[in-house]
Amino acid sequence: MANSKHIAKLLGPTLIVMTISEVMNAHIWASVSVTQTYLAGSLWFVAGLSIILAHNRWMFDWTIIVTLMGWFIMLGGLGRMFFPESAQQGSGNASLVLVVQAVLLAIGIVLTYKAFSRGDH
Repeated sequence: MANSKHIAKLLGPTLIVMTISEVMNAHIWASVSVTQTYLAGSLWFVAGLSIILAHNRWMFDWTIIVTLMGWFIMLGGLGRMFFPESAQQGSGNASLVLVVQAVLLAIGIVLTYKAFSRGDH
């Protein structure tokens, strides 16, 4: 449980800050190059793989969110690395992007709450 809370303390606030800042600066994504998309994918891959290697727990409690996010982040990074043009085209669908960001924000809030709360809620 300590490992879950430690990773959630990093992942939760990161998701909150990233989703809010991306919504506030949505205009910057129009000028992102394929190379930048690939580089971002490489970073996401390493981050996701790090989470999976440190936390690959499949228990049906809140900690499974950490594991699932690790897999989601790693696979998203691979997608950006192998198909950077497709990843850029997908970001053109504003409605889908907002839904994904809302879901990631909610996950970030849940992880932050669980990480900084006392006990095993």
